[in-house]
Amino acid sequence: MAVQAGNSTNIIMRLETDKHKITFGQIVTAIGEAGGDIVAVDVNRAGKHKTIHDITVTIDPAFSERIVARLSETDGVKVINVSDQTLLLHLGGKIEVAPKLRIKNRDDLSRVYTPGVARVSMAIHDDPSRAYSLTIKRNTVAVVSDGTAVLGLGNIGPLAAMPVMEGKAMLFKQLADVDAFPICLDTQDTEEIIETIKRIAPAFGGINLEDISSPRCFEIERRLVEELDIPVFHDDQHGTAVVLLAGLYNAVKLVGKRLEDCKVVLCGVGAAGNACTKILLSAGVTDIIGVDRFGALVRGQSYDNEAWTWYAEHTNPNMATGTLSDVIHGADIFIGVSGPGVLQATDVKKMAKDPIVFAMANPTPEIVPEEVEGIVRVMATGRSDYPNQINNVLCFPGLFRGVLDCRASSVTEPMKLAAAKAIASVVTDDELNENYIIPSVFNQHVVEQVRKAVIGAAYESKVARRRDIRTEEFSSEV
Repeated sequence: MAVQAGNSTNIIMRLETDKHKITFGQIVTAIGEAGGDIVAVDVNRAGKHKTIHDITVTIDPAFSERIVARLSETDGVKVINVSDQTLLLHLGGKIEVAPKLRIKNRDDLSRVYTPGVARVSMAIHDDPSRAYSLTIKRNTVAVVSDGTAVLGLGNIGPLAAMPVMEGKAMLFKQLADVDAFPICLDTQDTEEIIETIKRIAPAFGGINLEDISSPRCFEIERRLVEELDIPVFHDDQHGTAVVLLAGLYNAVKLVGKRLEDCKVVLCGVGAAGNACTKILLSAGVTDIIGVDRFGALVRGQSYDNEAWTWYAEHTNPNMATGTLSDVIHGADIFIGVSGPGVLQATDVKKMAKDPIVFAMANPTPEIVPEEVEGIVRVMATGRSDYPNQINNVLCFPGLFRGVLDCRASSVTEPMKLAAAKAIASVVTDDELNENYIIPSVFNQHVVEQVRKAVIGAAYESKVARRRDIRTEEFSSEV
């Protein structure tokens, strides 16, 4: 999940200037020559010899380091601090915990805490399922990461991953009214991660795994699904897969093909690549070729990566071999979850009529749309500055809203397929075109459509533990 910055941003520079060495006009000139445009100047503190200014500058984000370096090298100028709009927005974090009611007197205190709370604790002790109605468990998700595979940043560790997890918690709340809490673990040991999540699970109605590197993420998710009685969902895998499939449903409809008949070439057999392939197999696609750094994966070959071995055994029915350029001939669909520039325009020309290209590497796709304009029929990326953004935000809020509402014990493959169809259905036949195969992340219909579809599939899969709520309004229980 990534949202690109715009073409310009505002930065605020706090500068200490020595009036005997430099004039303010010289500072203005230096900023302008470095590509900045001053929009505001505030004097923070003034003295006889030195002045501290807060200067707000509009600049292309790519040039922000250059302008700071230019001023740092200027005699008579000391750069005290630099902030931008994004950093300022994160001051103190982006989320908070707030009570639902105020404690106004001793009677209130005795009800929410001791001694009155003892009645509630014993009610849950006698019937553990009442935790869903008497605590935050019913509406709370843990967003758990070890910071090893943060999109576009890599292994940056738990502290640096926190702003990403906070942002996800914001999206959960704003889009689906799910209370999510970021939990970043200071370990990269598979067993420690599994045990830690198991020990905190009683407080949550679901676990959203995020930005955990492959192949450890497969074992972590598998074990947690087996050992916990609440839904565990690795969004980098399955959220990507669900939204990808939603986009493909509409893309093949647009070009007049059946998804089941398409030849698919997928580049990047990691966490997302495996999940995308599994959901395509569940959707009926049979001709899928996975390509990684050693070329096409072929059954019978020996791979150090266990996930690659599974992949090779379940795909590539015609035993195609060679590089991406070799196996893409005649493909209807290309899916990229790898890295920048791996797909060339000459490769796209080898594809079948009306080629569909989902180049989802972020922040730089496998091929940029400008390179295949007039060649590709439907193009999608993971970026917000091109049409057809494949963004996990279309999946996880509605999916978790659904599993919490019906108290699902797990997320099944039919539930993921239902979510994909629900996302695709938000784009009507009248709206469907090459630049609109997937709804916007701000489309207000997406969460509710996904929620309903996931709930229905949960009951069909027999993993929903609440009475059937499909024919009634969701209401509080005590």
